[in-house]
Amino acid sequence: MSENTFNLKAPRIEVVDALRGLAIMAIMLLHNLEHFDFYYFPEYLPEPIKVLDKIIWETLFFLFAGKSYAIFSLLFGFSFFIQNDNQAKKGNDFTGRFIWRLAILFVFGLINTMFFSGDILMIYAVFGLILIPVRNLKTSYVLIIATFLLALPMEWFNFFNILFNADYVIPANISNAYYANMQLYFNGNSFVDHVVGNMSVGRWASVFWSWENGRFFQAPALFMFGLVVGRKQLFVSSPASIAFWKKALLFAILLFIPLFTFKSFIPEIVANKDLQNSLLVIFTSWSNVAFMVVLVSSFVLLYQKEAVNKVFSKLIPFGKMSLTSYFTQSILGSFIYYRFGLGLYQYTGATFSLLIGITLFLLQLGFCTWWLKTHKQGPLEYIWHKATWISFKKEKKPVII
Repeated sequence: MSENTFNLKAPRIEVVDALRGLAIMAIMLLHNLEHFDFYYFPEYLPEPIKVLDKIIWETLFFLFAGKSYAIFSLLFGFSFFIQNDNQAKKGNDFTGRFIWRLAILFVFGLINTMFFSGDILMIYAVFGLILIPVRNLKTSYVLIIATFLLALPMEWFNFFNILFNADYVIPANISNAYYANMQLYFNGNSFVDHVVGNMSVGRWASVFWSWENGRFFQAPALFMFGLVVGRKQLFVSSPASIAFWKKALLFAILLFIPLFTFKSFIPEIVANKDLQNSLLVIFTSWSNVAFMVVLVSSFVLLYQKEAVNKVFSKLIPFGKMSLTSYFTQSILGSFIYYRFGLGLYQYTGATFSLLIGITLFLLQLGFCTWWLKTHKQGPLEYIWHKATWISFKKEKKPVII
């Protein structure tokens, strides 16, 4: 998650806010389809609704699953560049402030986990530390490190050991056991039990799932790519940046098609289940990143069109208040679907959950638009900013514009 009031002398880069708004909207819709990790598919629904549920589920997951998270990761690195660069121009070292800022984000994530165990803020707060040692490296070195991480070296290590080492012990899937244990408190109606469960069982389920699906490598890699995007000013509208995104779109499409096709056929062409799992993790990650680039480049290019800009720019308030929006969707979602609230998980398939998600998005978007008419930042963004720049000693303070 990124700071929503950049320390810039130039106007904010609106396409970034709008793009962040798209990502938080997509996350909202997917979380509703999943009932915020309380997976349940009602059997009482008419068959035509079940068919529609399947279509909606597969379509939204194809478009956004793993991609909206990747967009967030890219923008996290981009925002770090903006903050670090601004402080460097003032003669300030941003290192200490950034570490403190991540600590605050970790606390936000801890609170958010009380409502939704799939919180990503805590993970971002930890992984974000990797930006400190690479921030002053040459761009070519940053790209090499990021590409290496994006290749998922640990998964390739597992793959080749499974293939050639008969004595190799395959890492156990730990997250599934934790997710199964989550049902023990999900099936109850005590909010306190949910909080305790999410802070322990649910939190570890999310962490182990991230490890088993390559997120420990993918997220830092995308942070670094976002840093490079900032350095190259690729979100600033110019002939050079437009040319870049056109090339990026073409290459991403050409990469995504074979990656996604191969991923889809892995179960049919690879008999060994362990090899299947390793390859699925690798090629799912790569195809998601490729499609993320398709989404980002298409969004940036379409944003230059006046007619499309009028629609996409509506997402700007949502993007500016991304932390507040992400936080409140966890609170609202848990109340709507969990047993301690309305318990709608047992009545809603993908179709009805999507309608709920769209309604929540429109309500949140309306609130963000209204709030920013009289405030420069969202409520949590304001707290994060103020806490980040709390005065430990005399130093030059950022100017909010």
